[in-house]
Amino acid sequence: MDYPALDDNTLIRLIVRADADALSELYDRYNRLVFSLAVATVGDHATAEEIALDVFTRVWEKAVTYRGEQAQVSTWLASITRYRAIDEVRRRGARPQLESLDLADVSAATTRRANGPEAATELTLQRQQVRVALAGLPAEQQQVLVLAYFQGYTHREIAEALDQPLGTVKTRIRLGMQKLREMLQEEQVGV
Repeated sequence: MDYPALDDNTLIRLIVRADADALSELYDRYNRLVFSLAVATVGDHATAEEIALDVFTRVWEKAVTYRGEQAQVSTWLASITRYRAIDEVRRRGARPQLESLDLADVSAATTRRANGPEAATELTLQRQQVRVALAGLPAEQQQVLVLAYFQGYTHREIAEALDQPLGTVKTRIRLGMQKLREMLQEEQVGV
């Protein structure tokens, strides 16, 4: 079977049937995404590697729980990674130092292997769209979105780290997500 030619949903269906080669292909496609998200959250390469292995172990064990109508495979993996990394941070009882995440790091955290030149081009364009949209947000909204979605901070932790009221943080996240959604939808309509 030509695993690299299969789409993500087909790979998940094969993993449900205990096809180790399908898991290997999924790992090849998404290990950089999973590792990047984990390291951005926990701030430690060794721990991020352990989290990445744990994420793919969970995929092997729980592929049957994946619902393609609810999320893309990459989104599902990112969600598993985020929750696993946050659990690890909480278990250790410490946060990585609050630091600025450059927009270039955002694209690194969303990198995955593309199959063929068309897919690679599409992925590059999507990353550029997200980077441009994120850069178009006010600095306060950029900051809270990066902390929440790329570094795994909870709303309360963001509020404490930035010395801002919790309601302000929640509002900035909500408004930032609304603006991102609008900008990305406008970009899609303009294509």
